This record gives sequence, structure tokens and C-alpha cells, in this order.
Amino acid sequence: MTDLSDRTVFITGSGGVLGSAYVRRMLAAGATVVASDLPGPRAEALQNAHGEDPKFHFLDLDVSDETAVEEVFRRTAALGLQVNVVLNNAAITGEMLMGAGGSFPDFADTSVADFEKTLRTNLTGAFMIARQMDRDIVGKYPATLINVASMYALNGAHHPIYDGMPFKNFSAYGVTKAGIHGLTVWLAGYWAPRKATVNTIAPGAVFNNHSEEFQRRVGALIMAGRMCAPDEIADVMLFLASKQAGYMTGQMVNVDGGFSAW
Repeated sequence: MTDLSDRTVFITGSGGVLGSAYVRRMLAAGATVVASDLPGPRAEALQNAHGEDPKFHFLDLDVSDETAVEEVFRRTAALGLQVNVVLNNAAITGEMLMGAGGSFPDFADTSVADFEKTLRTNLTGAFMIARQMDRDIVGKYPATLINVASMYALNGAHHPIYDGMPFKNFSAYGVTKAGIHGLTVWLAGYWAPRKATVNTIAPGAVFNNHSEEFQRRVGALIMAGRMCAPDEIADVMLFLASKQAGYMTGQMVNVDGGFSAW
């Protein structure tokens, strides 16, 4: 199941805590990986970690830039690569906003500009990547799209756990992650005649240097009693990217320690 030597995987948002785990684990499973992210420290860290691996390639990409998305699979083809698995992973998250010095206003004070910026990256960006797959990949050979949602895609955020924390759960995040699965189920039926599958993975609370207090609060909401390690999400992503998942389409796979089952 973990042999991905016949897979060429394109990943958006590859420099984050989950994206970098996907890159590392898929390379270890034999896949050719085309990682993409915004220019900057995260991109540099990826290239420093994997640049010597002949199966690793990196492309700068802003998924909110329509022209850049329209060119991205032509850029991969120019590398002599035929992408057959795509991970729609890029997203604006609370941790990302915190790292960039962003603010977390109350809902009443949330600007339309900030809401639409998140929508543009998290959902419109995923749509544009999928649309470009439709144009350049789907129907030419079997292909797989995996959209990355969240434990908050179909479940409400527990706002009290964020009291006193340096980051919050913000409305646009949950809205876009719910929309991600809407994109999945629509595309699954649309692409089925062309032998392409589409699924959603919904990660739970992923540990990313959170405080002990935050871990305690989150753990109390989860059957497993703890946050997860990035590799525990990557384990399931490896399966979804493999040929063993070939009969799965239109599904949301919750990897959340039981959060959504209470």
C-alpha cells in the first residue's frame, strides 16, 4: 500500500506542518513529488531538506493567482513529469495568521476583505487547481484528487478552547473547509466517466508546537484524548494517494481521533 513508485504527486501548500509531512512521506514511499508553495522560508526549508533527491521538484505557486495556476501543470510537464495525484492542501490557517502577525478580530469586526482573502486561497484556489486538472490531466490518464478539509468542515468550532490563546478559529476557515467537501462530491460524479477519483481528508487537531494548556483543552474534546502527529495524517494520505484507494470516490475520511463521532 505504501509503494507509490508509480505516482507523481503534486502538492499545494507543501511547506506547512502537514504539507511537509506529505512531501517527506511520499518521497519515502517512492513517489515523485512536485511540491509547491509561496516563495519564502517554508519553500527554502523544503528545498534544503529534499533538494538532493532526484524525485523531488519544487515550484513557486500562489494558488490565489489564476494565471499562475493555469500554468502550473504545463510547468510540471516541462520537467518531463506526468502528474496523476494532486493534493489540494494550501490554506490560510489560524497558526499561519499568527506567524504572520495577523489579527483575530471578533466576528462583528471581521472585514469582507479578510474573509474573501481566505476564501480566495482556501476554496477558490482549490477550485482553480481542480479546474486546471480538468483541462490538462483528467481523461488523459487515470488521476486522483485529494482535497484537504478539517475537523471543522462539518462540525462547529469549540470557541472556548481558544480563550487566551494567541490564535483563534475564524469563520472563513470553517466555511471554506466545508466548501472543500462540496467541491469533492460535485467533482467525483463529474469526473467518474473519465476514470478520475476525488476524495476529502479531514485532519483533526494536529500538534504544531501548541502550549500544554491548549493541548489539554483540545484533548478533552477528542476520544483519543490528544492532538495528533503530522505523520498520523500522512499515513492516511498515503493510502488515499495509492492504487488501493482506486474504488473510493466522493468520500470524506475523518482522521480526528474520534472528534466527529461524539
